[in-house]
Amino acid sequence: MPFTRRDFLAKTAATGLVMVHPFAARAQAGQAHLRIAETTDLHVHVWPYDYYGDRQVDTVGLARTAALIDDLRAESGNALVLDNGDFLQGNPMGDYIAYERGMKEGDMHPIITAMNTVGFDAATIGNHEFNYGLDFLMKALAGAEFPVVLANVAKTMGATPAQDDTLVPPYVILERQITDGAGETAPIKIGIIGFTPPQIMTWDRRHLEGNVSVRDIVKTAEAYVPQMREAGADIVIALSHSGIGPAAYEEMMENASVPLAAVPGIDVVLTGHHHREFPGSAYKGVEGVDAAAGTIHGKPAVMPGFWGSHMGLVDLMLERDGTGWRIAASEQTLRPIAVRQEDRSWQPQVESAADVLAATEAEHEATLAYVRRAVGKTDAPLHSYFALVADDPSVQIVSNAQRWYVEPLLVGTAHEGLPVLSAAAPFKAGGRGGAEYFTDVPAGDVAIRNVADLYLYPNTVRAVRVTGQQVKDWLERSAGMFNQIEPGAQDAVLLNPDFPSYNFDVIDGVEYQIDLSQPARFDRDGAVVNPDANRIVNLTYQGAPIDPEQEFVIATNNYRAGGGGSFPGADGSTVILEAPDTNRDVIVRYIVEQGTISPSADANWSFVPMEGTTAIFETGPGGAAYADGVPGVTLEELDVSEDGFLRFRMTM
Repeated sequence: MPFTRRDFLAKTAATGLVMVHPFAARAQAGQAHLRIAETTDLHVHVWPYDYYGDRQVDTVGLARTAALIDDLRAESGNALVLDNGDFLQGNPMGDYIAYERGMKEGDMHPIITAMNTVGFDAATIGNHEFNYGLDFLMKALAGAEFPVVLANVAKTMGATPAQDDTLVPPYVILERQITDGAGETAPIKIGIIGFTPPQIMTWDRRHLEGNVSVRDIVKTAEAYVPQMREAGADIVIALSHSGIGPAAYEEMMENASVPLAAVPGIDVVLTGHHHREFPGSAYKGVEGVDAAAGTIHGKPAVMPGFWGSHMGLVDLMLERDGTGWRIAASEQTLRPIAVRQEDRSWQPQVESAADVLAATEAEHEATLAYVRRAVGKTDAPLHSYFALVADDPSVQIVSNAQRWYVEPLLVGTAHEGLPVLSAAAPFKAGGRGGAEYFTDVPAGDVAIRNVADLYLYPNTVRAVRVTGQQVKDWLERSAGMFNQIEPGAQDAVLLNPDFPSYNFDVIDGVEYQIDLSQPARFDRDGAVVNPDANRIVNLTYQGAPIDPEQEFVIATNNYRAGGGGSFPGADGSTVILEAPDTNRDVIVRYIVEQGTISPSADANWSFVPMEGTTAIFETGPGGAAYADGVPGVTLEELDVSEDGFLRFRMTM
């Protein structure tokens, strides 16, 4: 069959609006330009819409990426469109289908409908495809009008990977007709093989254990790629839903794309999972990787962001080699759907493809209704008006959800049995965001869109293993939120205006006090400026002083665990769990499972009393309704500042 499903070349030749790729322009007889286009980590983002914020956005959506696909097909003539996995879960539309509508035999999942509409040629399965269980996955895949391949997950395992009974076909050989520079067509066989992280057996144990087994990515490739070559594949493309990690091979490694690229017989590696961009600076200096050219071990590779933010393009100049084809040259690029401007706004590069929107409009409208209605209840208000002066319900619910999520994932690991703490910070707490920049969800129904108020960022859950001393130092870093206050001072300014609230981590699971008569040990950037300062006092775990040598696990997010904010114990080297789910999704799932949440703060931290001392604290005007119930703090309402903040006098 020909590459193109739509007659783009005829249309654009008539208008002269599209410039063909240089490979296509230069190709002569016996030479052909093949363009491979990749999407990855779509996470059900079909529409350009933020369902949490309940607003349209220009930076996501397969409907936008589809418009790029139309252009790239027109520019090339010979094009394949492939998806690298994680398309079935990841936003409220996915949850609506899984938890509300369900999947019956013959039902169409909206992301599959959208991919059919675009005309994908093949796809693989990412780790998130397993989140809703195997039955849901297989019913969803049944509607795909394109092959879905995955080599390293088996229903039953044989003596070697090549003898496995895989969940879906391990690979496919696409037989196409390719047009060379002289206009002549010839057959070409393109092999597509897929891989997913072996860690799915931990991340989705409850769905997978006893039902499937998983194999190492590299060893599986070494078993199957020779088969593909023997079957006549001219080109072998690896759909590696695995990040660009270390060059040194380790068995069952999660991010195996670098050693995978070294497997003989693989020609192109399409990557994902990391939600990053390649070519690009994110992988500068990685062994075996040319981050500027977009090659891994010299082989073409791309990683096109996430949620449809980019299209990854591998352009190949092919030459006839006897009866087959070989790669003579390649070029790797990313094409974004929106570009950041100097004023930090986004400039869309394309409009949504109307056919994709039309095909999924009913599910989009149903998702809007879903996010706008309650998924659970809270028996206490969720607000952040006093999150910087006392233990707070909006932070407490995040901590509760993170611990609830992380603890089961440690079962059966070397970290099982360690105390699990949880670190969370108030994201919306006034400051430069203004007097209205606070979380405020009243007691009663909680809708999915309310979760955006609780957790602003699409971070993913991480866990780190630290010592008791690092727990204390982590809290010392957090305590830089406050100015030093002299005992006996009157109306001292409490908050350091240069310290962002998202770096004010509260660690739940321990008890402690903050002594503001001491200077801050760290400055706003995390540098040690007062090494002898000790603001964190009376730090205990289960009523006993923390042993500096005792080990703990802290549930947090990828930003903090990877070094964001420069917190002691969180520089990337202490990470023991890189979970696949966003903190937002975890909070939603926690609320759904609990039904009614009780987020009342447990008052595990407070200030050391300072007799005869007062400080001024500013918050949003809405805080007046909650001022009487702030644990451990005496507040006197004063006035409203010129900036609209409500001022309180706090007796220390």
